[in-house]
Amino acid sequence: MIAELSHAALAIAFALTAAQAFFSLWGAWKSDARVMAVGPATAFATLVFVGASFAGLTYLYVTSDFSVANVYANSHSAKPLLYKFTGVWSNHEGSMLLWALVLAVFSALVGLFAGNLPLRLRANVLGIQGLIAAFFLLFILTTSNPFLRLEIAPAQGQGLNPVLQDIGLALHPPLLYLGYVGCSVAFSFAVAALIEGRIDAAWARWVRPWTLVAWLFLTLGIAMGSYWAYYELGWGGYWFWDPVENASLMPWLAATALLHSALVMEKRDALKIWTVLLALLTFSLSLLGTFLVRSGVLTSVHTFASDPARGAFILCILIFFVGGSFALFALRASELKPGGIFAPVSREGALLLNNLFLSAIVATVFVGTLYPLMLEFVTGEKISVGAPFFNATVGPLALLLVAVIPAGPLLAWKRGDALAVAQKLALAALAALVCAITVFAINGAPLYPMIALSVALFAIAGAIIEYATRIALFRAPASESFTRAVGLPRASLGTLLAHIGIGLTLLGVAAEGGWSVEKIASVRPGEAIRIYDFDVRFRQWAERKGANYRDLAAVFDIRRDGITVAELAPAKRIFVMRGQQTTEAAIKTFGLSQLYLSIGDPSPDQSVALRAYWKPFVLLIWLGGVVMALGATFSLSDRRLRIGVPKRAANKKFAIAPAE
Repeated sequence: MIAELSHAALAIAFALTAAQAFFSLWGAWKSDARVMAVGPATAFATLVFVGASFAGLTYLYVTSDFSVANVYANSHSAKPLLYKFTGVWSNHEGSMLLWALVLAVFSALVGLFAGNLPLRLRANVLGIQGLIAAFFLLFILTTSNPFLRLEIAPAQGQGLNPVLQDIGLALHPPLLYLGYVGCSVAFSFAVAALIEGRIDAAWARWVRPWTLVAWLFLTLGIAMGSYWAYYELGWGGYWFWDPVENASLMPWLAATALLHSALVMEKRDALKIWTVLLALLTFSLSLLGTFLVRSGVLTSVHTFASDPARGAFILCILIFFVGGSFALFALRASELKPGGIFAPVSREGALLLNNLFLSAIVATVFVGTLYPLMLEFVTGEKISVGAPFFNATVGPLALLLVAVIPAGPLLAWKRGDALAVAQKLALAALAALVCAITVFAINGAPLYPMIALSVALFAIAGAIIEYATRIALFRAPASESFTRAVGLPRASLGTLLAHIGIGLTLLGVAAEGGWSVEKIASVRPGEAIRIYDFDVRFRQWAERKGANYRDLAAVFDIRRDGITVAELAPAKRIFVMRGQQTTEAAIKTFGLSQLYLSIGDPSPDQSVALRAYWKPFVLLIWLGGVVMALGATFSLSDRRLRIGVPKRAANKKFAIAPAE
C-alpha cells in the first residue's frame, strides 16, 4: 500500500507542477494578481507531495520491502541501516526522485523568500520552475517509476553496489543535486527576464544569492566526490578527468563566472547580456551532466543508467529547455541595453577577464568531454581524451586565472590604478617567489608544479593583502583595524575565504603533483619496503567480517626512525550477495600529508602486490574546497544578499506593465 500511495503522491505532484507552470505564466501574461497567487501555493503543495513520495520510498528501503523492484535490486536485509537510507538515491529511479524533491524545495523557497519580487517576475520564475519540475516528474512516472511491484516478492534483495556503500557516496549525490538543481533558479530568473524584456541591477541582486547557494553545494559535492574516489577506488588519484567528473565541473565553472558577472551588473549595471547568457548556460550544463549520467552514451563508475529510452527522454528535456531558452535569448538580447562603460584597467575589467578565462576552461572541458562521443557517433571510431590533454590545455588557463585573482578586488570600479595595485601585490609576489625558491632548493621539483606552487602562494598572499588593505592593518592603530574588520560586510570575508580556498586547492595539487612518491613492490609476510622516510613492513594476512561483507586484509606496520607510528590494513572486500570485490585502501594522515597503501589480489605464495604512496599536503586539495564553501556561507549571511532590495523600492522600479 505504501508503494501505491507514494506513486499516487508523485502523480498528484506532477499535476500540481503543471498547474504551477500554467497559472503562473498565464497570470503573468494577463497581469492578473489573483491567478499569479496560485504559483506559490502550488509550489508548497508540490513539496508536500514529492516529500511524501520520497518518504514512502525511504520507508520501503528501511523495512526491506523486496516486493518493490527498486528495493529488491538495490538493498538487502543485512545491509547496514545507514546504507538502507542512502540506497534510496544510490540508483537511477531513486536519484531522480531526489532530484525532483530538491527541485520542489527550491521552488517552495522561491515562493517563500521572493515576496519582495515584482509579481510578474515572481510568477514567471515560478512558472519556469514548475515547467522544469513537470518535465522531470513526467520522466519519472513514464520511464523511471521507483514503485514498480514484482509479481512474486523475493525473500532477499540483491544488495547495493559495493562501491556505493560508503559515507562519501551517501553525501555526494544530495550535495551535487542541491548544486545542479539550484542552478535552475538562476535559469528561471534569466528566462523570466527575457520574457519581460528587461533586466537591471536589482535583478542581478536577486539572482546572486540563489547562484551562490548552488555554487556552495556544487563545491562541496565535487570535493566530496573527489575525496571518495581518492580513498575508495584504490588508485590514489583525486581527479581522473572522467566525463561525468567533467560534467559536474562545467556548471561549477559557469556558476563561478555568473557570480562575478552578476556582481558587475549589480554594482555598475554592466555585462547584462553576458550575465543572462551565463545564467542560461549554467543550468544547461547541469542538464547536460544529467543526460551524460543517465543516457548510456558513456561508461563510468559514476553513471546510473544505460537505458536508451531514458536517455532519449532526457535529451528531449535538454533540447526543449536549452534550445528554447537560447532561442528566446536570441530574440530578446538586442532589446537589452549594454549598461555601464568601464576602462579596461578596472575592477569590472578584471572580473570580465576572470569570466573570459573561466569560459575558455568551460569550452575546453566541453570539447574534450564530448568530442570522443561525437566522433564515435559520426564515424564509429573510439578515442580517449584523458588527463594529458586536459592537463596541457586546462592547466595553463587555470594558472592564469588564479594568477589574476588578487588584482581584481584591489582595483577601483570604472577606472583603476594599475601601478598602485602592482605596488600592493609586489610583497605577495616576493613572498611567493621566496617560498618557491626555498622549496626548490630543499626538495627540487619539475617546472610545472613549481609554477603552480608560486601562483597558489601568490593568490593566497594577495587575498590576505587585499583584506589587510581594507582594514588598514599596520597603517592604523590595532583598535581601528579591528573596528574596520567588524564593520566590513560579511561578503568581504566570504570573498577572502573563497580566494584563499582556491589558492589552497592549487597548493595541494602542486604539492601532490611535484613531490608525491610512489612505490610498487611484491612483498611477503615479514618483508618491508621503504617509501619517503617510512619503513612499511608486511606483518600478516587477516580475515575480517562485516555486516554484509568479508575482508581479506594485509596488515602492515609503519615505522619511522625505528619507531612504530601506525598500523595499516589495506584489504580486498568481498560482498557475498553481489559476488563483487572492492579494493579498500588504508590511509594514515600526518598533518596535511598522507601515507596511502593499496593492495592487489593475494598470490598462492602469500605475497601481494603493494602500491604505496606518500602524498605531501594532499589534504589541502579538499581543505581548499571546504574553505571556499565557508566563504560562500559567510557571503550568504551578509544582510545585503539575504534581503535583496527593499520591497517598496522593488515594486516601484518594477511596476506591472499591461499585457501587450
